[in-house]
Amino acid sequence: MPPKRAPPATAKPPPLDPDSREAFEAELRALASKAAEETLSKTLHEQAAAFLPAFVLLSLLALASLASQRALSPVYGAIPAAQWHPHLVGAACFAGWSSNLALGRTLPFRPALLLPVLALWMPTAQFALERASGALTARWGPLVVEGVTLFPLVALSAACVATYLDGADLSWLPRWMADAAPGIGSYGLFKGVEGVVAGVLEGEYVGSTVLATRVGLELVLGASYALLAPSKMLLLAVPALLHTAVWNTHVPTAGALARLNQGMAKDGWVVLERKESVTGYISVIESKGDGFRLLRCDHSLLGGEWVKFIGQGRFKGNQVAEPVYGVFAMLEAVRLVKMPKRIVDSEAKALVIGLGVGTTPGAFVAHGIDTTVVEIDPVVHEFASKYFQLPKNHTAVIQDAVSYTDTLATQTPEAFDYIVHDVFTGGAEPIPLFTLEFLQNLHALLKPYGVIAINYAADFALPPPMIVVNTIRHVFPSCRIFREHPRNEEQYAKDASDFVNMVIFCTKRLNDPIAFRQPTARDLLNSPSREAFLLPQHEVRDTDFTEGRDDGVLTRNDTGKLARWHGRTAVGHWTVMRTVLPEGVWVGW
Repeated sequence: MPPKRAPPATAKPPPLDPDSREAFEAELRALASKAAEETLSKTLHEQAAAFLPAFVLLSLLALASLASQRALSPVYGAIPAAQWHPHLVGAACFAGWSSNLALGRTLPFRPALLLPVLALWMPTAQFALERASGALTARWGPLVVEGVTLFPLVALSAACVATYLDGADLSWLPRWMADAAPGIGSYGLFKGVEGVVAGVLEGEYVGSTVLATRVGLELVLGASYALLAPSKMLLLAVPALLHTAVWNTHVPTAGALARLNQGMAKDGWVVLERKESVTGYISVIESKGDGFRLLRCDHSLLGGEWVKFIGQGRFKGNQVAEPVYGVFAMLEAVRLVKMPKRIVDSEAKALVIGLGVGTTPGAFVAHGIDTTVVEIDPVVHEFASKYFQLPKNHTAVIQDAVSYTDTLATQTPEAFDYIVHDVFTGGAEPIPLFTLEFLQNLHALLKPYGVIAINYAADFALPPPMIVVNTIRHVFPSCRIFREHPRNEEQYAKDASDFVNMVIFCTKRLNDPIAFRQPTARDLLNSPSREAFLLPQHEVRDTDFTEGRDDGVLTRNDTGKLARWHGRTAVGHWTVMRTVLPEGVWVGW
């Protein structure tokens, strides 16, 4: 009898008897597998429905927080605008998070539907409230504006995030952690996204398009909220959009600028050009009646020139502009400091940190000095070249001065005969440019017989001026300090404030006390401002500093000793600026 053949390898097993035990178990396994797949899909869907909208809302909230601060800085300055901000955001987050259930039961509609309406009304509300900035002051104005605009948006966003995360399954976490994780995680994500977005907004793309400007960013924000929560309630935002399109002069369009200038014409002012850049809102403004032109950055002035004198009378053919502010002429007195070894202009090299309108580098170039200017903001350099008399024959370095000097001090020490340090803006100094480490770089870059002049503006009744002077003297052994003008005793008696520009002249030589030679006609460059202000007059004594003697020097790792005074300094500067230009010029921007 022949042997049986084995079945082919591809042969299917015989079907199971539907009534058999094996068939029943197979069916159970299939049902269990299907149930597991459906449960996993459902769980993933539910978790996505909870976490994804929460993530989007928190990201938009970070953008809203930054947009609000940027919108306030031209009217209040960046530092006053930020004083109340973290406290207000924290309070709004707490209010919204703790009331999410009550809010959902109270409103007859889904709370998220209100978010685009609130966001789209922000530019209009800010525009209206800024008209009252003079009465509100820099101390309270930012709080009022963000209390009306940002607080409800943050609170409602926090409530919506809390509602979404109520559906999140955190059972895999310990109980104590699961209770706190949504709130802590949400706030951490918000701050993380805020930091990332801030880096982008402060980079090279700021102001590059309409959407990358202050009002444009708020419109992008409103549109994003509308995509997230579309509804018929968006009709409530139509009046705000109409106002932004037709009447809001802050919109960076030619039509908005024309409307702004129509309103400012009655007071004799005009905005020649404006842009938003890495250091803030930059504009060139001109007083038609008085005949001078200023460069503005947020709620601060970087310098100015008299334009009515150009080409007129004795000024015809002048090599330099006539500065509006005397302190900029005083900085040029670095050339007047007597040194054992005479510095010849045609052989000298100068480094100017902080351009402004180019008054000091313009004078250096007129004297035949090889001049390098370090300026972090490309728009400042653009406007100084276009609207002010900044000569072309200088070396422009558009870079952060800290990184530039870090590199240069190592590669090319003792490179400059003169260094002018003039970086004050917005009511406070950029702290990294006054640290011990930065000044040590400048010391390394200065030639043995060189001179440095440092402009610093602050309230002499507060500690920062003494801290800065302590740090400068720690690096440069021989210094003298001069004020722009004498103390206003009446003002000082009234509110104990003494806000003024001072210039610190220093050398590297301990045994050579600083003295100035009398300026010649060539030094004065046929300039009445230089005749009045070039030679320093109002010397500052140590007894003029009332605070900060024991605060030591300022280092990169200990900037808090200066930063904590920024609020008061910036508010004082804001008050001074409101006396320099009419309120309408500041709020019109």
